Amino acid sequence: MFERPTGGERAVLVHLELPAEADQEDLEELRLLATSAGAKPVAEVIGSRHTPDARLFIGSGKADEVKAAVLREEADLVLFNHALSPSQERNLERVLECRVLDRTGLILDIFAQRARTHEGKLQVELAQLRHLSTRLVRGWTHLERQKGGIGLRGPGETQLETDRRLLGVRIKQLSRRLEKVRKQREQGRRARRKADLPVVSLVGYTNAGKSTLFNRLTEAHVYAADQLFATLDPTLRRVDLPGGGGVVMADTVGFIRHLPHDLVAAFRSTLTETREADLLLHVIDAQDENRDLNMAQVHAVLDEIDADEVPQIEVFNKIDLIEGGEPRVERDAEDHVRRVWISARDGRGVESLLEVVSEYFRGRSVRGRLRLPPRDGRLRAQLFAAGAVLGEALDESGHWLLDVELPRRDYEALAAREWLEMG
Repeated sequence: MFERPTGGERAVLVHLELPAEADQEDLEELRLLATSAGAKPVAEVIGSRHTPDARLFIGSGKADEVKAAVLREEADLVLFNHALSPSQERNLERVLECRVLDRTGLILDIFAQRARTHEGKLQVELAQLRHLSTRLVRGWTHLERQKGGIGLRGPGETQLETDRRLLGVRIKQLSRRLEKVRKQREQGRRARRKADLPVVSLVGYTNAGKSTLFNRLTEAHVYAADQLFATLDPTLRRVDLPGGGGVVMADTVGFIRHLPHDLVAAFRSTLTETREADLLLHVIDAQDENRDLNMAQVHAVLDEIDADEVPQIEVFNKIDLIEGGEPRVERDAEDHVRRVWISARDGRGVESLLEVVSEYFRGRSVRGRLRLPPRDGRLRAQLFAAGAVLGEALDESGHWLLDVELPRRDYEALAAREWLEMG
């Protein structure tokens, strides 16, 4: 067997053109994934097949071509732009005599590098262990044999069985910890619902500019870079809207074509922020030639996490990279906003986006006048703190006259109080 390298920076990229649309991948996306993971692509091997080879995925002739590239470029790693079965990965490593990583493993590695919070690290480790549990035999032949020798013969576990059992124990531990974190998040969501703060979740294909837009809206200084999965852990901040009121803005992990199912399962608690949001802002890279395909992939993931029914506004970002790109708002025949064109980088159109979000939630609120006696100073302060007061005056008897905008439920609850006068 080969010696496993400790580095793995020099990589040969392998991409196959396959006729089935469900199996198609983007070569440029593989390059971005490789560089985002810290690899240095030194060669590319491209081919086409009607169907993947059952043993090597790429066929023996193409495998020889990849091996020649590995030797020529002194590569440490071969990255496949496809999902490989455990046996295909194992067979390729034997033929190529170097480490092989498929698309799923590459994405998991990037997620492992990006995770910063305790929850994010737990989620990534859980996804990696679930992925690894099917690949325990890869490259380690000693795991396939029963321990032997004096005093070690007879009944007992093989090393492979021991490792599988330990993996199972660790997966259960991580699942319990994540369930605890999920309950804590649910408490936070209940608190926001009690305060009646709507949640607006930013979703979109990775590298569409979500974190840049989030920073522009919230001044949160979340890490943003021109790379895939620059930010991983969800961030929530309050944003004050034009005309009063506020929302909780959530920046979530970017989606990607064929997002590994283990990751979707592990990040389900985080993605709950998207599923239970009041509004989704679908951020789209307007200058990307594959934007329609990327939009379809985002919709597929939203459907997988049961968020496809959440109201959505499309935000076409990066108009600064389009010749003649100007900010604008597009509406449908019923005057509902469907698209907003902006540049999160230079700020053009962002104010219009905030107006659109404010308009959306005003449609769910009620405006009226409230007459408060002097003894109700606490209620007055609460209304101001919630951003519900549009204007204030004093009448001749010293009562506060407040022009307010409140969610219909809260307005009706105030109107039910006998000592309050509503106008």
